[in-house]
Amino acid sequence: MTTIGTVAANFTRDLEQNYQTIADYVAQARARGVEFLVFPEAAIGGYLSSLGNHGDTVKNTKRSLPPAIRLDGPEIARVQEIVGDMVIAIGFCELAEDGVTRYNAAAVLDGDQIYGNYRKVHQPLGENMSYSSGSEYGVFDTPVGRVGLQICYDKAFPEAARIMALNGAEIIASLSAWPAARTATAENLQDDRWTYRFNLFDTARALDNQVFWVAANQSGTFGSLRYVGNAKIVDPGGNILDTTLLESGLAVADVDIAGTFRAMRGGMFHLRDRRPDVYGELVEVDPTGTAGWRDLAHA
Repeated sequence: MTTIGTVAANFTRDLEQNYQTIADYVAQARARGVEFLVFPEAAIGGYLSSLGNHGDTVKNTKRSLPPAIRLDGPEIARVQEIVGDMVIAIGFCELAEDGVTRYNAAAVLDGDQIYGNYRKVHQPLGENMSYSSGSEYGVFDTPVGRVGLQICYDKAFPEAARIMALNGAEIIASLSAWPAARTATAENLQDDRWTYRFNLFDTARALDNQVFWVAANQSGTFGSLRYVGNAKIVDPGGNILDTTLLESGLAVADVDIAGTFRAMRGGMFHLRDRRPDVYGELVEVDPTGTAGWRDLAHA
């Protein structure tokens, strides 16, 4: 059995406060036997304070951008000191080797080793004004199994999770700073349409690919964003094993990775039963950037 945990919590520009929050959740997780713990997107330094062509962007720096962190820098090293022998996934703003380019990034690591890192590929609502986009999905061997990383909006694209599943991912960690809808927000955020989408994507991607899906998310508020929490662990059948719902907190589940895969994939195995020979259009370049572009072109 492997014990997995995931966090819903609020992270800001205050790095010392972030480190303390990380330490608090690591201590809680350790007390419950967690071996792999997932923190949200932008857990080191906070996310943007707004989305769109206003506020917290490179073009308008009246509000502070997240601190840009090198993968080999002191901030990651500080986190490694905190986590010790626990394997974690955590989000941050990565400063590239050129000292200028910034990525919305995540890494999977423990106190001794960085097993891999990921730069967010899909960018929503003007996020590209603050970050450059990544271009690949990696799957990394860790002491808890083969782990894939993705960030927030990536979960809306089935291809992202599928690539990692085909590359042997057993666990996909999905790190988010997912807010409630910006208009017509539900009075109860658990009923908000963006909360619904967040939760639906999590269960669908787990079931699509028959993998363990571990979703972390920010909670509370930051700038103009109001986060929906709902950190959760989903099994390969799309069943939610534990969730924080809206609150800050820790969700934990004991999972039998090998045994579950044998049971779930012994009959209908989605990866085996694919038909790549009829999926050609999926890899053609879309000249319009619009879903259904072939239909539109011939309308």
